[in-house]
Amino acid sequence: MYAGPQETTNWIRRSFQQAAKNLAKDAIKRFVKPHQIIGLGSGPMAAAIVREMANFDGKETLECIPTSFQIKLEAQCSGLRLIGESNVTQIEVVFDGADQIDAKFNMIKGGGGALLREKVVHSAANQIVIAAESSKFLQTFTWPVPIEVHPFAIHIVRKKLEDMGGKPKMRMLNESYPYVTENGNFILDTIFDFSSDIRRQEVELKNIAGVVEVGLFTKHGEVYYKAKEDSSFEIIENP
Repeated sequence: MYAGPQETTNWIRRSFQQAAKNLAKDAIKRFVKPHQIIGLGSGPMAAAIVREMANFDGKETLECIPTSFQIKLEAQCSGLRLIGESNVTQIEVVFDGADQIDAKFNMIKGGGGALLREKVVHSAANQIVIAAESSKFLQTFTWPVPIEVHPFAIHIVRKKLEDMGGKPKMRMLNESYPYVTENGNFILDTIFDFSSDIRRQEVELKNIAGVVEVGLFTKHGEVYYKAKEDSSFEIIENP
């Protein structure tokens, strides 16, 4: 029987959803223990892990730090106890997704606008666990880099990005209003010719006055879960 484009798309979506459930069970079993402080990143795969935490025996002892309103709602629906960032200096594990992952396991993140809080949580985490669809694993980046910018500096930063060879574009809402992050900042999605040293490029961008955070993530995870179209998943450890 012929399956049209929409049927094929729905089948792939269901397969990835099943892969997300499967990898979430493995991630919870391997990385979650009672009395931990856990960072909650973003993305559909990370959300699947949060939903699976609802079944964890001892979830009432966990303390979770969400990085976005979307993941906060997922955590609340899973009955997880949420805490603020006050007085938290160390996080046992963070579960997160990625928009793209290159051959050296650097990441582009920030498609959902939570790059600042995600990077803060990554910096405090003992372990970083990344889960993403197989299509997001690439040799080199093809997406623009989200750059969170203070509104006062938006025009100055745009010019400096252009001087560096970038092609920045203000992220907009459907109503033609600028997208504003939960921190009150704007995002410039910027196309670059990526250098061989992504870490250096991340630092150079971050050093522009007015740039709050950059969607290049060069602190690698301990484990990467690669969800596949056949509902299975691959585990890449200590890449």
